[in-house]
Amino acid sequence: MLFFADLHIHSKYSRATSKEMVPEMIWKWAQIKGITVVGTGDFTHPAWLKELKDKLKPCGNGLFSLKTEFSADDIPDLCRADVFFMLSAEISSIYTKYGKTRKIHSLILVPDIDDAEKIQKALSFLGNISSDGRPILGLDAKTLLDIVLDICPDALVIPAHAWTPHFSVFGSSGFDSLFECYEDRACHISAIETGLSSDPSMNRMISALDSISLVSNSDAHSPSKIGREANIINAELSYKGIINAIKTKDGFVGTVEFYPEEGKYYHDGHRACGVNFTPEDTIRHGYICPICGKKLTVGVLHRVRTLADRKRGFKPEGAPSALYLIPLIEIIGNVLNVGPNSKKAENMYWRTIRALGNELKILKDIPLDDVEKAGMSLISDAISRVRSGHVHITPGFDGSYGKIKIPGFAV
Repeated sequence: MLFFADLHIHSKYSRATSKEMVPEMIWKWAQIKGITVVGTGDFTHPAWLKELKDKLKPCGNGLFSLKTEFSADDIPDLCRADVFFMLSAEISSIYTKYGKTRKIHSLILVPDIDDAEKIQKALSFLGNISSDGRPILGLDAKTLLDIVLDICPDALVIPAHAWTPHFSVFGSSGFDSLFECYEDRACHISAIETGLSSDPSMNRMISALDSISLVSNSDAHSPSKIGREANIINAELSYKGIINAIKTKDGFVGTVEFYPEEGKYYHDGHRACGVNFTPEDTIRHGYICPICGKKLTVGVLHRVRTLADRKRGFKPEGAPSALYLIPLIEIIGNVLNVGPNSKKAENMYWRTIRALGNELKILKDIPLDDVEKAGMSLISDAISRVRSGHVHITPGFDGSYGKIKIPGFAV
């Protein structure tokens, strides 16, 4: 079965996360976006795990469905579809190794509530797991891997947003290789999450990652961000089917990608001074902001190039595909010449979804003639340009998202 899976999101209990990140809304928006399997996020948080137990029911295959009494009836007819949950969590590890402070985020996937409860209990002895859905623990990433696999050998631990400057395995507070981080346990890392500011083509510049699956997830902090990145799976619709596809790449068809330039940390720079630099600019200025003299934040592109042993463009035979899309609301904003958060863009978004179906279907598959027949010729034109890669992006830097423009539409 071919389906989309977004396995890394957050609940309302994580910092800087919408209060609407509850099972009912996650279920609703997964349908609107076209996601079949969505992570629960934050199963280490006691109150959230209790809510998951109250509102979800096991399907008997390592996945969960929303109980009927919590399902909404306001989903557009053409978007209605089955949605399944996979238990997921993210841990922030801050610790010292080799004389340097390390800050690593790890995504954890498990097949049942019992495993989640045991991991939650084990971690509760090591730090405060109730203050944040993504708990901060003084725990070596290798030790975390051991704890999780000792409790649940079927679990999958994935370094989250592996290149983000401040909290990732390859970031400024991370390591130069998976082996340096996980040592003799590196063999248990079968995938990394590329994050919004990198893509598969960038990761393939590092030959040491050739055997590693490159997964993509939304890391959504609000319902409307679900599915902005996702994995395309062609396997049995079960926990085992999905995990095996990721581990073996058999059935791991590819990923839905943000343009990495649109990510918050693609370029180097200093947001406070509006300094947006390429790696070459940064080197020329000695890694110092030319306006205020403070140290520049080194972005993902720069960091990837530092560790690369290949040029960009290498693609192994049979490598999973990468499908680059722009969120529909941003396309509509370009068409209407308004901000994506405007009421005008929102109204057109819902009109489009009701007329044509879920977002991934619209962006990826629907014939453009059908979009035109729905009275949306400008949106059809814009989608055509996005599908062909005809876009212009001012890269993001130092925590600021990039700005995307579809030529022919003034924004």
